[in-house]
Amino acid sequence: MSSLQGARAILDRLVAFPTVSRDSNLPLVDWVEDYLAGLGVTAHRVWNEERTKANLWCSVGPEVAGGVVLSGHSDVVPVDGQDWTSDPWTVTERDGRLYGRGTCDMKGFVALALAAVPLALKAGVKRPLQLALSIDEELGCVGCVPMVAEMAARAPRAAAVIVGEPSRMRAVTGHKGGLMFRTEVRGFPVHSSIMHTGVNAIMEAAKLIEWANARNAENRAGPRTALAAVFDPPWTTVHVGQIAGGTAHNITAEHCAFGLDFRVVPGEDPEAWARAYGARVREVEAGMKAVRPEAAITLTRVFDVPPLVPEAKGAAEALARSITGDNGTHVVSYGTEAGHFQKAGYSTLVCGPGDIAQAHQADEYIEVSEFAAGWRFMEALVAGLAR
Repeated sequence: MSSLQGARAILDRLVAFPTVSRDSNLPLVDWVEDYLAGLGVTAHRVWNEERTKANLWCSVGPEVAGGVVLSGHSDVVPVDGQDWTSDPWTVTERDGRLYGRGTCDMKGFVALALAAVPLALKAGVKRPLQLALSIDEELGCVGCVPMVAEMAARAPRAAAVIVGEPSRMRAVTGHKGGLMFRTEVRGFPVHSSIMHTGVNAIMEAAKLIEWANARNAENRAGPRTALAAVFDPPWTTVHVGQIAGGTAHNITAEHCAFGLDFRVVPGEDPEAWARAYGARVREVEAGMKAVRPEAAITLTRVFDVPPLVPEAKGAAEALARSITGDNGTHVVSYGTEAGHFQKAGYSTLVCGPGDIAQAHQADEYIEVSEFAAGWRFMEALVAGLAR
């Protein structure tokens, strides 16, 4: 199955598994593990705490340093509420595109990587081809962390990591870091006619959201470092996308909860942003407690995504450019698992088929031409490992 047609067959199987992040990915992992075992390759599972999901990694070829890791995630975003024109769990080809949930983000790359395994075995690679298939990337890149640690400890140290997020096969050498907090505000309910005797959790939460608005305005107007200037936007952003709370219009809200995340440009300290937000939370909470001592704000850190920092003469960048011929400068504002691999000491970059604009959309697709370009990348990569 070491062919483009084989990769397409694998893509059909992968998309058929509805591995939405809220659900288990074990049926997909079982299939991939069986596929690899049929080729004589041993895969290693790294479980989540509940043992409802598993990362999977393997090493193909000699147990020596200097190989390449191909990293992708198994989870996809939901299709709930989206208006699809075809079954999202079946790959449908039309007009030069392969439609289906995850075809772009990022089961297309995973299928290509799996199809490269028999190619590597046939070529007799002299340095290993390693695969890393992660969980919970769509929840903040949280699932890959123990797998990266295990690979760093157990697998021959790779010279480069290619994270195959859709980049139209361009070499993306940097991305923002990210951290997110779930903020839960507990107020004190009273009739709204005497609101001054209670604590309205929604209105107190609004003070924290306004803090985010103020930071965005400051960051947008502030100076740019050379490292930040290449990003779009070239500043750290603070975002709230969901909020819930309240019981009735004439009752001061007892509860309010929202998520607040930072997308931090490389060169800035994410922990400094965490401390700044924590300080504002404590300030607002003190005002609440002055009215009702039982009022409180609880912060829960949801995820930390390290930035991917452009490397000076990085091995991963040199490898990707030598295969793709891309010499442009590319960075992105979303986060990936590349930051975790780089933090663990690997030379890392992002390079994969497809366009990120198609990710998470109804009728998600990858162009057939992009899928083919991804396969040519795999052929060239394996050829290099065999030399």
